Amino acid sequence: MTTLGLDPEELGRCVQCGLCLPSCPTFRVTGDESQSPRGRIALMRAVEHEGAPLSAPVRRSFETCVQCRGCETACPSGVPFGHLMARTREVIVQSGLSTSRPVRAGYAALGRPRLVRAAVRAAALGQRLHAVPASAGLPPLPLRQAPLRRTGSDAHLFTGCVMDACQRDVHRDTVRVLAAAGFGVEPTGDRVPCCGALHAHAGLGRAARKLAAGAVRALGDGLPVLVNSAGCGAAMKEYGRLLGSDAARELAGRVFDVSEWLAPRMANLPEVRPLDLRVAVQDPCHLRHVQRVHAATRAVLAPFVRELLELDDDGLCCGAGGSYAFFERREARAIRARKLASIARSAPDVVASANPGCSMHLAAAGVPAVHPMTLVARALGAQGGARGAQGAQGRLGS
Repeated sequence: MTTLGLDPEELGRCVQCGLCLPSCPTFRVTGDESQSPRGRIALMRAVEHEGAPLSAPVRRSFETCVQCRGCETACPSGVPFGHLMARTREVIVQSGLSTSRPVRAGYAALGRPRLVRAAVRAAALGQRLHAVPASAGLPPLPLRQAPLRRTGSDAHLFTGCVMDACQRDVHRDTVRVLAAAGFGVEPTGDRVPCCGALHAHAGLGRAARKLAAGAVRALGDGLPVLVNSAGCGAAMKEYGRLLGSDAARELAGRVFDVSEWLAPRMANLPEVRPLDLRVAVQDPCHLRHVQRVHAATRAVLAPFVRELLELDDDGLCCGAGGSYAFFERREARAIRARKLASIARSAPDVVASANPGCSMHLAAAGVPAVHPMTLVARALGAQGGARGAQGAQGRLGS
């Protein structure tokens, strides 16, 4: 018999009202109660209080959760579903019932930046040689990327693992936008190789805590930490709960999504002619439901594009879910199909998404998905508004 060790007060908050159901992407595509937050909490209670076994169907219910946490926004009782699910997944892994050794090795590699970059270059080469099938669901990957340079000491720019290897151009655009606003940053680079978000989602709690503790040690100088990956920012803002230390809570209080940081400082940016683009904003779940600062994306983008469009799906998950799209491809694509339909109804020129997993998942389906900082950098660079921002010019078709 397995005990999940869940906080009884947190588990007891769910009153089974069902208001979470429309916000759950897996329930929306399956209609299966066991694929809903309410159903998953009922299973947690059965395991925790009634001695129910972690059978294959029960484990499958937990494993297919995208962990988007849209249910938390919808819940009137404040159920901390994300933390309950993270703990449940960790117990499953500790029990030896999930996550094979090769998968563990893949997650371990995320803490080794050179290895991650080498793997991305190999995959990029495979794409160019047509050795990587389209069914792998990967967007075009970069073969070479120039290093990021320190531009000042106003803040740290968290670069991370997957995003730095796959989308360093977004980091570069972010540096240019911040420079235009008068801020110099120091990229964290290899000294903070990974935030641990993907490990926590996979139930690899020990690895997540180790990476988080390393970040706390490396970033203990009191400077703001700016993050342009929604998933990473959400994970770092919850370091206090993950590690339970004063140092972790202090760092978490200094973490900002880059748009959250820029929104109250927009007067620092020069006025330029907006890009002639209709831009639909796709809110990454961890920006909307965990950090809850998605309005800042609109505040930053609005002056730099002709028109901002809202999707009509009320922020429903796109199905990326960190590594979810890789391990749960059928479910991820079914969820993505709903997002694609919503995008098609809006008919934008470009979709702005502030998370690498979301943008790559959408790009793999042919969506012109770009980071908001890339759009701002392009607008500034087109008219010389950002020092060195000309590299963003022409990157997108209008």
